Amino acid sequence: MALLSAAVGTWTGTNGFRLMPEDPLAERLATATLALAAGGHLTSLTYTWEHPDDGPQEGLLVIGTGEEDGALTATWGDSWHQKPSPRIFTGRLAEDGSLGLDAQYGEGWGWHIALAATGDRLRMRMDNVLPPEYATPEMAAYPAMVTDLDRRG
Repeated sequence: MALLSAAVGTWTGTNGFRLMPEDPLAERLATATLALAAGGHLTSLTYTWEHPDDGPQEGLLVIGTGEEDGALTATWGDSWHQKPSPRIFTGRLAEDGSLGLDAQYGEGWGWHIALAATGDRLRMRMDNVLPPEYATPEMAAYPAMVTDLDRRG
């Protein structure tokens, strides 16, 4: 079964971005195209968003199923967050069809990307995961990007 096959198409909406957890989300326009590739074995999400200071940005997330049932692997690149080399993620497919992907970077920092489609709504949320020495019981991660999209017209 192809991942997110019901969400194939073009999407438009907003992206909220913040660098630090205490910063408000700076909302700007965003677009995305979700497509199946390699005979439906891969799902790709190309997206655009705007950084409040650095202007237009773009990203690509390519997701496939792993060896075991429900396991996922993904490659992610983003012109602002993850450049020039892509980052590899592993994750799980939830029973509701949503995806959760995780990767490490730096000294104990991490990314968690959640992607879900319901009807005419597509949401991608990217959480910055804090290293244990900075995490608290109240905050182990915070949303750095929240993209809410609707089917384009």
